[in-house]
Amino acid sequence: MIQPMNLEQLQRTMAAAVMLPLTADELMQPTNSAGRPMTEVAAEFIQPNSRLTAFDRLEIYNRQYWFRLQSAFTEDFPALRAVVDPARFESLMNAYLAAHPSRSFTLRNLGSSLHAWLTANPRFAGPRFALAIDVTQVEWACVEAFDNAELTPLSLAAVAALGADSQLGLQPHVQLLALSYPADDFVLQMHQRQKRESSEAGTRTGDSAIHAVKRLRLSKKATWLAIHRADDSLYYKPLTRPEYQTLAALRSGTTLPEALQAGFAGLRIAAPRQVALVQQWFTNWAELGWLCTPLPEPFAS
Repeated sequence: MIQPMNLEQLQRTMAAAVMLPLTADELMQPTNSAGRPMTEVAAEFIQPNSRLTAFDRLEIYNRQYWFRLQSAFTEDFPALRAVVDPARFESLMNAYLAAHPSRSFTLRNLGSSLHAWLTANPRFAGPRFALAIDVTQVEWACVEAFDNAELTPLSLAAVAALGADSQLGLQPHVQLLALSYPADDFVLQMHQRQKRESSEAGTRTGDSAIHAVKRLRLSKKATWLAIHRADDSLYYKPLTRPEYQTLAALRSGTTLPEALQAGFAGLRIAAPRQVALVQQWFTNWAELGWLCTPLPEPFAS
């Protein structure tokens, strides 16, 4: 029986029903999280018609909501899907989305908690856990690099004019990664393959990607990487360890001397060589437009 509800009650009831995770057969659950039959829940705010019961009508929205989430998530993480294999990826995806349902007006943020969640739930990644973690970091960094803001860059002359205790910021779109594997080329390959294989039928990576990862032989190698945006395109830039450490220190809000000290910490590099490297780095960073004034909140984090 239809129950009287105000608009807020109706919206909350509908949202709770639509966001209820599907069964293993991709159907609506027979009961909600409180154990109430969904036939009763649906009947309280949906009218049946000549062809469909209230439950059937609600199930359409429930399934389409989850299919859209799954499609968006798969589109963002094709390399992770290839690394862990499609069947395991389905379980991983559904468990993650159940733990971290969409809380934003945009599906862009779906994968924002994936790295932390997968780190805490390694069983979902299988035997290639370490590689899966690196791939996840690279793929999410691509999302951040493509969407994050670009502030007014500082010229090399402006940087040179800064005092010893000055601070520098990095563009919000510049993503810094310290990886255990050189996973960037593989991620790029999977994303390019996905674009080629995408069709009107969907965006899930084809079987050829799975064959490609079976042939993959990546050895562990400490890798430092920056992913950034220029002219609406993404670029990968390999970094040296001291270059990465200096950039990471600048991003954390240290002064220039402190950042350089952090960059060369634990390394035996002669002073003249350090000076030459620093000049080369800052020239390159300024030309790329990476440097800006210290970022205000909320960009500082």
